[in-house]
Amino acid sequence: MRQLGQYAAPRHAIAHLSDPHLIGGGGLHYGVVDNVANLRRALARLAAVRPAPQALVFTGDLADQAEPDAYATLRSIVEPAAAEMGAVVIWTMGNHDERAPYARGLYDSDDDGFQDRVHVVDGLRIIALDTSVPGYHHGVLEPAQLEWLAAELATPAEHGTLLAMHHPPLPLPMLRAAELIELHDQQALADVVTGTDVRGILAGHLHLSTWSTFAGVPVSVTSASCYTSDPAPVDRFVSGVDTNQAFTMVHAYDDRLVHTLVPLERGVEVSQVGTDIAEALETIPLEQAFELASSKTSQFNN
Repeated sequence: MRQLGQYAAPRHAIAHLSDPHLIGGGGLHYGVVDNVANLRRALARLAAVRPAPQALVFTGDLADQAEPDAYATLRSIVEPAAAEMGAVVIWTMGNHDERAPYARGLYDSDDDGFQDRVHVVDGLRIIALDTSVPGYHHGVLEPAQLEWLAAELATPAEHGTLLAMHHPPLPLPMLRAAELIELHDQQALADVVTGTDVRGILAGHLHLSTWSTFAGVPVSVTSASCYTSDPAPVDRFVSGVDTNQAFTMVHAYDDRLVHTLVPLERGVEVSQVGTDIAEALETIPLEQAFELASSKTSQFNN
């Protein structure tokens, strides 16, 4: 793909999805939301993204009640789609997941301990952290996990590290109820992350998109593909709504990350530029391309 502006193409393209909450037997969530259909919509949207992602990172709550058939359905939908894109799949535990069925269903493993794993994608290290607490919805990283993480981060990766985790380490001003089920003792994680090659943290849990920083590192929380949290509800402390589902594309450059929210619903098209223009821009002189796109009197803008 030709460089049209000041920046070269990103080194990595990562799709960040979260909270599919698949239900065993394929039932409707709250009797209304078709989580399987929404997951398929997300993957269909993702199939049109160019350049295609090198990894699909799912940040938890993969199954709503940790049923084995929900994990089987998840794999049957996601893995063929990822293979078609040429992407690897990275799973992360959420508070609705349970370690034993998660490990068996997604990794064919009988290890029901912490589900922390390291993945390397074309030199970019992605570490999936298990912040789940059996029997509870809040998050914790135990001392043994933090010790393990510190040992992993002691050796920098070729293109740095992303942490993928369910519970986001950030304030929650638009969803105060989530403060009761947040990640505990976040300072302990900050102490491990500070001074390492961690470039970003990807998280879910909130069912809405939001961004912040943590220990000097950008944090990106992506929305859910099932239902979402209304950040400004009327006469409600918490309101789950069947709208605004999305995922986030993460593009890693040598010196920065760029996060772009992609809604599952395409919306009503009110203007368009055909692909013939995009094809032409690959071949015409850059000065001509600039004039075509920027001039208020060009055919492109009239």
